[in-house]
Amino acid sequence: MSTSQANVVALEDRRAPALGGFNLTVMRIEARRVLRNRRAMLGTVVLPVAFFLLFGLNSAYASDKAGHGNVSAFIMISMALYGAVIATTSGGAMVSIERAQGWSRQLRLTPLSPIAYIVIRMLSALVLGLTSLLAVYIVGLATGKPSMPGYLWFVTGLTVWVGSLIFAAFGLFMGYLMPTENVMQVLSFVLVLLSFAAGLFVPLSQFPHLFREIAAYTPLYGLNYLVHAPLLGQGVHLSWVISAVVWLAIFAGGAAWRFRLDTKRV
Repeated sequence: MSTSQANVVALEDRRAPALGGFNLTVMRIEARRVLRNRRAMLGTVVLPVAFFLLFGLNSAYASDKAGHGNVSAFIMISMALYGAVIATTSGGAMVSIERAQGWSRQLRLTPLSPIAYIVIRMLSALVLGLTSLLAVYIVGLATGKPSMPGYLWFVTGLTVWVGSLIFAAFGLFMGYLMPTENVMQVLSFVLVLLSFAAGLFVPLSQFPHLFREIAAYTPLYGLNYLVHAPLLGQGVHLSWVISAVVWLAIFAGGAAWRFRLDTKRV
């Protein structure tokens, strides 16, 4: 058999890996890379905790009831969501650095599928989101100001964490779209605007009607209501779920699309 024939046989015998190449080893490596970024860790942990200490410890909020808890608990959940959103966005946007280093092109030589890679990166970003979430909740528990039933600490925290997956996809998408040198500066400003638009910092009832109508179509709107619903004892509106799912699909699909474009440029 000639060398060329042997190469053809080798290529024909090559099998695509299960799950498009997704595996826990790769995910563990990616998670360690995310956690080693000290600047990201500092910004995503310190900032939301500082905001909670600044706005959530008002003694009046401890006595003001909010659903099954108090206003301090409501603010703690808001700041945990904000921190998780910053963290997962930052974790996803780190891909811009890898692009500048040529890592995306190297991935073209592997059998790793775009969807598998996007899932790995999103789950790795969730690790960073978890650290921010836990920091806010631990500080809240230590101050003794937030009050809500024990099971709601777990339910609201889990909802915040899982919901922040939307912004892991957002960070990835933007990391593929924007240049390395200013991606997080721009995204930090965008996240502040989205947080105001979703009513995370100021209740939407204080804004004009037109602003509230527009806000309902922003990425953080549905998620903001979903994470507070267990505390407030509200039913979950289908529109909130649809908003979260649609934005997740848009960002994840956009990230996969850009990944394909990057890996083709070899």
